[in-house]
Amino acid sequence: MSKLETADTTIIRPTSELDLGRRQMFRVAGMTTLSAAAIAVLGGCRSMAATPMASEGDVNTLNVALGLEHEAINAYQLGAESGLLQKPVLDVAVQFQSHHKQHRDALVAAIKSMGGAPVAEKSMDDYAKELNAGALKSQADVLTLAAKLEKGAANAYLGVIPSFESKDLAQVAGRLAADETMHWTVLASALKQALPEKALTFGA
Repeated sequence: MSKLETADTTIIRPTSELDLGRRQMFRVAGMTTLSAAAIAVLGGCRSMAATPMASEGDVNTLNVALGLEHEAINAYQLGAESGLLQKPVLDVAVQFQSHHKQHRDALVAAIKSMGGAPVAEKSMDDYAKELNAGALKSQADVLTLAAKLEKGAANAYLGVIPSFESKDLAQVAGRLAADETMHWTVLASALKQALPEKALTFGA
């Protein structure tokens, strides 16, 4: 049995739309901002989350984010079950998947605290089809897919920061983006990709 566990609980986008979709993940739900309660719960700040109730739009927005976290969790699951990952790389994948599970759990808690229903996960067969798992023939293929998803997630979280009036909320979104950027950096290094030649690579 794989060390990676199947996610407990998605919205999947075609691979060709991943970058754009993740960058605009908060706008897909028809919202450009999240309430203080939504981001506070997501960032683990329970005292702050005890303030205003979120709107239905906030819940929808968080569900879009939750769908993307489910996607990342299952992408790592597919990679692990492919048998293409060597032991050291598999260990890193397990750790990164655990980070996404923590993001997922925070999102689920936020959505439930607002009276919403967390988006349901699709079947593994659906994930395999949407992520074109059949095209994964090597460890490099798996890492390339994971790196693309991580970079898209980083850009999505960075994209929402300017909409916050609160510096605290912007910081939480930045912390989430930092996780995704860290993942991308490690994956790019494993793929022996050159570092970006220009600054300000993310969030553009």
